[in-house]
Amino acid sequence: MGISLGDVSGIGPEVTAAALALPRVRQALVPVVFGDGPTLERFALFRRYARTTPATLGRATEPTVCEVTALAEKDRVPGKPTREGGRAQYAYVTAAIEAARAGQVDALCTAPVSKEQISRAGIPFMGHTEVLAEAFGVEVLMLMDGPRVRVALATNHVPLSAVPKLLTVERLTAQLKLLSRSLLPVVGHRPRIAVLGLNPHAGEGGLLGREEVEILTPAIRQARAAKVDAHGPLPADGLFARPDAIPYDAVLAMYHDQGLIPAKALDFERTVNVTLGLPVPRTSPDHGTAYDIAGKGQASRVPMVEALLKAAQLAQPRPPRTRQG
Repeated sequence: MGISLGDVSGIGPEVTAAALALPRVRQALVPVVFGDGPTLERFALFRRYARTTPATLGRATEPTVCEVTALAEKDRVPGKPTREGGRAQYAYVTAAIEAARAGQVDALCTAPVSKEQISRAGIPFMGHTEVLAEAFGVEVLMLMDGPRVRVALATNHVPLSAVPKLLTVERLTAQLKLLSRSLLPVVGHRPRIAVLGLNPHAGEGGLLGREEVEILTPAIRQARAAKVDAHGPLPADGLFARPDAIPYDAVLAMYHDQGLIPAKALDFERTVNVTLGLPVPRTSPDHGTAYDIAGKGQASRVPMVEALLKAAQLAQPRPPRTRQG
């Protein structure tokens, strides 16, 4: 399991150490932590790990620290992010991705980074999802996988004003196919997918917007023709009003907050960010760098535990499906 440490001035190092200290996590994976050498030295757990660098990394057979940087003390103070720290957290992500591309790790789990700090360091960065898509040259889909609801995003980190232009019949059809294909081995049957409308009340038949009529409905029709069990477009407020009675295996939301607000509200700690469409599983805890509590021992390890275990689960080889009848 390749684990990028995130921003060393945030809670990434401490929640990663706390999560990896649990026996059930240790039994599920062999961690390879990509991060800052001096920062990791602060934790007794990591001092017991084998040490290597990206240049000498092979296929790890024991818990390993891969030292990507050796930051100066001023650039690794909890709660006080710097430009060098921003540059470093991006380096951990790219080193972990290269290890995955080389077959040195079977899955990726990324601790939280700061888009602002990475951008301040002069690196264009919209998020892990976009970087992973470019690195592997594939179309991906962000899925918030929670214990009560799974919500995928048709668009990710873009201004709300740009969302309508990004929604096309072709794109939505492809996303529905990817979501169905990815969840099939997870849920054990052809997943039933709800497609949310873009406009209030799913457009009210065109009265409140034409996207549902001209884009969403044709995309759902094409997806169903391809054996995807898609339904909608549905009003978001009505669907999420009864979260324990949602009759769908997953929901495709049209934009970031439409999907993430209910996912986080329903179970913030145990909801895991999963990137679908990659050749290796990638997960992340559903929270940020939390500079205000970094280094104070207040951060919960539960989200990181859930992300690590989800990545390990998704990386397990699955038995071949047998044809019935």
